[in-house]
Amino acid sequence: MNPKRQIPSIWISTSTIVGILTVWYLVTNLGLVGATYLPSPQSLLQSFMQLLTNGYQRVPLWEHIGISLFRALCGFALGVAVGIPTGLITGYMRAADAAMSPIMAFLRPIPPIAFIPMAVLYFGLGEVGKIVLIFITAFNYAHVNAHSGAAHVPIAYIRAAATLGLTPSQIFRKVVFPAAWPSIFTGLKVAMALSWAVVVAAELVGAQRGLGFMISDAAQMFQIPVVFIGIALIGAIGLVLNIALGTAESKIVHWKGR
Repeated sequence: MNPKRQIPSIWISTSTIVGILTVWYLVTNLGLVGATYLPSPQSLLQSFMQLLTNGYQRVPLWEHIGISLFRALCGFALGVAVGIPTGLITGYMRAADAAMSPIMAFLRPIPPIAFIPMAVLYFGLGEVGKIVLIFITAFNYAHVNAHSGAAHVPIAYIRAAATLGLTPSQIFRKVVFPAAWPSIFTGLKVAMALSWAVVVAAELVGAQRGLGFMISDAAQMFQIPVVFIGIALIGAIGLVLNIALGTAESKIVHWKGR
């Protein structure tokens, strides 16, 4: 196909979204699917405006969003702050890898929500327990990707640096760490997405604010439009966070793919 005749990706994406909205509008307004199961676009817009005006359960909508972001970003930041250094060290040093790998191999298959009873037991129903659950998620993926990036640095780079007289610590700082950045950002994206997803599960335990609480409470009260709006907000905010990380990656790892 002639590259000059290719359809721009933005038009394909836009057409896909417009097509989904059109089908959604038709099946709900023609009565093909009941409003109990799938609210119409206009009813969701009306419910969204009511949430903006009145909030949910006497709490403003922005406060539900803000507390969820606070929990997710705190857990993410702590997990990354611990996961990236330990991943780089275990990827670069065999002794550290031998010490850490059995622990990570044991913890990695355990879903974060399995730790909810322990988080409640040790930290209660406050914010700490929720942040700890998100920390575990972020740490896991930040560590494994940083480890992979450090462990797979081409040996030729390390040998060349050693030939130039660099010490092991200098090789780590000047060769291994920069070479691991692409893998680190892959881990950051996965960790961010899953941290934002786990916040919903974390807010099912003793929370009175947050998007996860709003979705769970609205489902129990059979307020289906609020459930859909909460899910849509989680998706939209997750998209914004992913775009922000992608922008940072393009600035920091500007050589990637070249």
